[in-house]
Amino acid sequence: MIILASSSPRRQELLRNAGISFVVQPADVPELPRKGELPRAYAERLAREKAQAILRQRPGDVVLGADTVVIVDEHILEKPLDSADAARMLRLLSGRKHEVITGVCLAGAGLEDVRSESTLVTMNSLSEDDIRSYVATGEPMDKAGAYAIQGIASRWISRIEGDYCNVVGLPVSLVWRMLQEHGARPET
Repeated sequence: MIILASSSPRRQELLRNAGISFVVQPADVPELPRKGELPRAYAERLAREKAQAILRQRPGDVVLGADTVVIVDEHILEKPLDSADAARMLRLLSGRKHEVITGVCLAGAGLEDVRSESTLVTMNSLSEDDIRSYVATGEPMDKAGAYAIQGIASRWISRIEGDYCNVVGLPVSLVWRMLQEHGARPET
């Protein structure tokens, strides 16, 4: 049994679309970077902590933990705190290239495999009206970097270099390879 240590509807949809069966049991771990922690290390650490938190409750299962961060100018952009924070993030991303990193951890009895995927995303320039109207939709509020590439914000994404699913929230190809390498049978 694969346990997804996340309540993210986007991760669930990606796994379902790929034919990977799972059960949801969200992990509740603090999402705060440590002083001097690099973005990739941070995303991987959180993925590991989420997977391990659920594995302690379900030691007979295989747990998938994941965490996605957006990086611009060496700053980690996670989910916005409020509308003003979402607008701030969108201004930072406007007209620029940024990196999206998702840390992934597969954990089980005698198993802990932590990896990450990185994708470069180019966002067109946004006007203040674009930002204001987009934030008003509510879509940015539970998304790393305050945007959903699969939603309204898709109109402003002019280029991606790497795994699209990674930007949505889970690098499905990487997860599939990890499951196969460890002999998991996750197909529905």
